[in-house]
Amino acid sequence: MLKDKIRQLAADLHAETVETRRYLHMHPELSFEEYNTSAFVAGKLTELGIPFEKKANTGLVALLKGEKPGPDKVIALRADMDALPILEANPVEYRSTNEGVMHACGHDVHTASLLGTARILSKLKPEFSGTVKFIFQPGEEKLPGGASLMIREGVLENPVPQGVFGQHVMPLIDAGQVGFRSGKYMASTDELHVTVSGKGGHGAMPHNTVDPVLIAAHIVVALQQIVSRHANPLMPSVLSFGKVLAAGATNVIPGEVKMEGTFRTLDENWRADAHRKMKKMAESIAEGMGGSCAFEIRKGYPFLVNDEKLTASARKHAEEYLGKENVLDLDIWMAAEDFAFYSQAAPACFYRLGIRNESKGITSGVHTPTFDIDERALETGPGLMAFLALRELGN
Repeated sequence: MLKDKIRQLAADLHAETVETRRYLHMHPELSFEEYNTSAFVAGKLTELGIPFEKKANTGLVALLKGEKPGPDKVIALRADMDALPILEANPVEYRSTNEGVMHACGHDVHTASLLGTARILSKLKPEFSGTVKFIFQPGEEKLPGGASLMIREGVLENPVPQGVFGQHVMPLIDAGQVGFRSGKYMASTDELHVTVSGKGGHGAMPHNTVDPVLIAAHIVVALQQIVSRHANPLMPSVLSFGKVLAAGATNVIPGEVKMEGTFRTLDENWRADAHRKMKKMAESIAEGMGGSCAFEIRKGYPFLVNDEKLTASARKHAEEYLGKENVLDLDIWMAAEDFAFYSQAAPACFYRLGIRNESKGITSGVHTPTFDIDERALETGPGLMAFLALRELGN
């Protein structure tokens, strides 16, 4: 059976996939600076005899055609390659050699896994029909998102895929398991950059000032009404400010306050309406209190929606490959992912790959200095993605 062949190949190639992941983990590169990573991936594709093209400077797209007669369907598989500006704290032999840069979100896993899938499928070419498109993209962690640039440069064209799959590590799920959710899954994300201007002065004489700290405080509190009183209670929305800078002193009222935050939701119409309401509310409060407010919204990724038909099919195939007990239901996740751009442009399925192992102490969340994985996931990931691709191609 095809399933058994894929399982055996995933096991046979596991050591090589681990070696690939450890190399990538030791040599992380920041968003849109993945030059060595891109060259490494290109070298591996060349070794496999899989033709590829460059996209978005450091991105790659490769095509593998099956040799078995049949419908020429196309399925795309995506991995991201960039790392984060985090100093790694893991005392492991494969820790980052690029000080202050770390694969703390598992993109090394995604890239190594997709290369593992390419190895598996290259060995099965005589046994499947259709075409698999491998997408290795830059810059998932940084606006405007590498996915948007790859799409702009035609990664979803020539040929057009009937479905796009992406997988992402999940520290809450045990290695050997995966998670799926149909429909709306992850939130849009926008950056808020706010400057409140007033008139500084002595803290003991506030009547001679226009206090931007007080104005900013009113704005932060009032803006929570956007979520609590303007958003439909059935529509998840998040508005958070994580950075407030008022460079005064105990007895100095500064002339301005700078704030940075994020707004996230799962509906594009409400997203646009909330932008207008936030800007108008902040500017009106500042003006009413004698100051001014520059409210900049840097629009980020859209919300991520998993195609219901494709996701239901993928989940069924995952249960066939891993066993029903190892395929879990996911809840809505208010983090953001630039895979959302693919999901807005084509039928897409973004699922989670378990990497947790409590007995080994592998429990840290993504974007932390101690993030790591149970490397058993590097057998599950490549094998499952290969199986999903071939099943969706009709094999």
